[in-house]
Amino acid sequence: MSTSAEPKRPALEVADIIRQHGDAFLAKYGSHLTAEQRRAMVDLSLCRTAALGGHIERCADCGYERIAYNSCRNRHCPKCQALSRARWLEREAQLLLPVDYYHVVFTLPDEIAELALANREVLYDALFHAASATVRDVAANPKRLGAQVGMLMVLHTWGQNLHHHPHVHAVVTSGGLSCNAQGVVDKVPAWRSCRPGFFLPVRVLSRVFRGKYLELLRAAFDQGKLKFQHRLAHLANASAFVPWLTMLYHKDWVVYAKPPFAGPTLVLKYLARYTHRVAISNHRLLSLENGRVTFRYKDYADDQRHKTMPLSAEEFLRRFLTHVLPKGFVKIRHYGLLANRHRVDKLALCRRLLLPVNAAADLALGPPATQSDGVDLQPAILPHCPQCGGQRILRLGLPQAPGDTS
Repeated sequence: MSTSAEPKRPALEVADIIRQHGDAFLAKYGSHLTAEQRRAMVDLSLCRTAALGGHIERCADCGYERIAYNSCRNRHCPKCQALSRARWLEREAQLLLPVDYYHVVFTLPDEIAELALANREVLYDALFHAASATVRDVAANPKRLGAQVGMLMVLHTWGQNLHHHPHVHAVVTSGGLSCNAQGVVDKVPAWRSCRPGFFLPVRVLSRVFRGKYLELLRAAFDQGKLKFQHRLAHLANASAFVPWLTMLYHKDWVVYAKPPFAGPTLVLKYLARYTHRVAISNHRLLSLENGRVTFRYKDYADDQRHKTMPLSAEEFLRRFLTHVLPKGFVKIRHYGLLANRHRVDKLALCRRLLLPVNAAADLALGPPATQSDGVDLQPAILPHCPQCGGQRILRLGLPQAPGDTS
């Protein structure tokens, strides 16, 4: 009989940095942390250790044993997203329509990103509302598409170098149910498709997004919902805030539309990469030496070249924890055809309307060369013995090690 601990893990993990340099980080930045950020530090440091308990998996066929410690299940942990992602993708597959999908990214300017550090919930929520309302209104415009489309939006708050860079990734259907200019679906709707390879004009999306977001920002200011700290403290005065807001109206805001996904199969592969991603994966970490962390990143400003960045451990942890979301904040949201209200009925109607559309397209184009018509989800891998492949696995509980997990 042989016994093994956890499968081989990356040489360096975020948890290792917290364990070795967490105390020094707290001494320097502890007074500025939220309860959620402190919780994340504790959870990640204890994840898959004896402190959280675990079990022994024993193969009934060959006797092989493996010690498996419990995970922390914190949504910011690089090690705890696989199961949540798989379950979410399985549910999401049921919502996909047999159409192309577009990928649109809405990004906040640096000035607002700085303000959002002290107003995460208010300004991230406004980002979702402004971006979804922009797509809704531009798509509903009869001069553009005249349809209610389906949208799935995911919030990311980081760039490759871990700086604060709030943006939403939107996956949008390449058509929708005919509607009026206010977005109300017609009583007897038809399916309206975008022109092949073209979604909606990016310049129009950018300007509408800018106007909607700044309107929400001004409303938040008028209602006293914003906090102004450090070098932005002067903006608490309306005489300074209004000119600052006016300056933002004259900036070009970044909205980026990527080429469409060719059907739902590729959409799912994309979603698998983006929906449950955290600020940095453990596989990007290269070294922790003499109090400095080195990690890989992609420099989009330099032709997407791969580079390395060294940071002090305290600065690395400060940047990482910047991306811990407020408790209960929903970072994946559905809108339009995919919104929870009436979603089942609307998607059923869409599928009925798309039957003749897709049948005509199939006749014109012929059978696809390689891509399957349906959503190709890989089946879940059943628990099995890594030594003999047997599936008769016994689980024996391990007690939780004594210690503070609060």
